[in-house]
Amino acid sequence: MSDCSHDCSSCSKDCAERKDFREKQNELSNIKKVIGIVSGKGGVGKSFVTSTLAVLTKRKGFKTAILDADITGPSIPKMFAVNKRAEALDDKFLLPVISKTGIEMMSINLLLENDNDPVVWRGPVIAGAVKQFWTDVVWNEVDYMFVDMPPGTGDVPLTVFQSLPVDGIVVVASPQELVSMIVGKAVKMANMMNIPVLGIVENMSYFECPDCKKRINIFGESKIDKTAKEFGIENVAKLPINPEFAKLSDNGAIENFEGNYLDNILDAIINN
Repeated sequence: MSDCSHDCSSCSKDCAERKDFREKQNELSNIKKVIGIVSGKGGVGKSFVTSTLAVLTKRKGFKTAILDADITGPSIPKMFAVNKRAEALDDKFLLPVISKTGIEMMSINLLLENDNDPVVWRGPVIAGAVKQFWTDVVWNEVDYMFVDMPPGTGDVPLTVFQSLPVDGIVVVASPQELVSMIVGKAVKMANMMNIPVLGIVENMSYFECPDCKKRINIFGESKIDKTAKEFGIENVAKLPINPEFAKLSDNGAIENFEGNYLDNILDAIINN
């Protein structure tokens, strides 16, 4: 291309001269499928969806894992009430921490002395940490790895798309006027990297009255079906505003999640 800088590591375009930046798994790991959970903006419940999908996949009998790529805003360990620190193996590898039901996970919070210590790193260092979570962690046998990505289309999402063999992504959004534009950024980035979009989840889609069961669209009428059609996304899921979900997350009890809201997304992941 005429405007090519020959720096493929910072480019999301697909061309014949493109280098392969995918990092190899270590000899002790065998990860079969990698699913990225992405969002165009923060605060939409991406980590909740990541955790829930891992829990539901585990219940179906698959070996699941979570790679927390949101280095500056990690929340996965708290959702699973995981407090222990990750341990080293032969001073070469890291061992993932395992949840109560057997979900393997790695997060920067499992390496910090205190959970509330800030990670004040620049982009390249953060991207390097994500790569090491893939190459230096002994993931054992994993059927599905879910990658909780930071919001947006910056360094870390690009690093994940280029460095990991991502088999598909799930986009998480919230109901708002700008949803089409925000979702579009994430979808178009995935398309540029030739990664299929398996579904879209609208979080905080509605509130169901506990007495009369009437659905109330607190944030206005949902536009997610229209947005999904616009970008050719077949699978749509809608999560309600439910105080119980927040309680499960805050109490580290996400493995007790109940509900069939994500069943079609789960089917798309398994059948991909």
